[in-house]
Amino acid sequence: MTAYDHKIQNLGFQGFVNTVFDRVATRYDLMNDLMSGGVHRIWKDAAINWLAPSKSSASLLIDVAGGTGDITKRFLKAAGPGSRSIVTDINHAMMDAGRDKHPEFAGKVSFVQANAESLPYRDNTSDFYTISFGIRNVDNKQNALNEAFRVLKPGGRFLCLEFSRVQVPLFDKVYEVYSDTVVPPLGRVVAGDAEPYRYLVDSIRAFPDQKKFAGMIEKAGFSRVQYRNLSGGIAAIHSGLKL
Repeated sequence: MTAYDHKIQNLGFQGFVNTVFDRVATRYDLMNDLMSGGVHRIWKDAAINWLAPSKSSASLLIDVAGGTGDITKRFLKAAGPGSRSIVTDINHAMMDAGRDKHPEFAGKVSFVQANAESLPYRDNTSDFYTISFGIRNVDNKQNALNEAFRVLKPGGRFLCLEFSRVQVPLFDKVYEVYSDTVVPPLGRVVAGDAEPYRYLVDSIRAFPDQKKFAGMIEKAGFSRVQYRNLSGGIAAIHSGLKL
């Protein structure tokens, strides 16, 4: 067993994840830019374009694992006047980074520290639920999906942006080599620590593929579940409706 495995065993999965994001919070967005060549911004734009909140009415978003505020920022720009967002994240350091990055959120956005598996909101609360590059860091992903269904209003929309399985032959091998040989050393140089980025690579590989994850969303109760691959399947957006 490696030192990496020992930490997960000693802290528990969620405890280990918390230590990872405590260590990378202040440079999380910079590392995303470097690792993806800035493409993660295009993916997030695509997610909000598909979410398509109405510009003529106010709506409420629960943005889970939304600490740095990238999805909330795009949502508020796309949504109607008076729309609001509740940014929920289990990691306080990530939410602090989001507050510092987006002072314009004042009065429009609430930050709530909570676990995606047990959200502190009533049933049928929000019009939209988003989780971007966060659900793979949840211990019991099915519980998180069940919670997403619970807190959405009837007619509400679920949207998840997450790393997925590359669908292009040969490119999947190139991506695997890049993930192993470039990402952890890059983390060491930029963030001063390679271990959190080794975890990020491993968490992507362990995450269910597009079809299996779609099945989990359906199991939570969602209807009209669809997904769209991005950049050949490096990432994917999954969508569902609470009917």
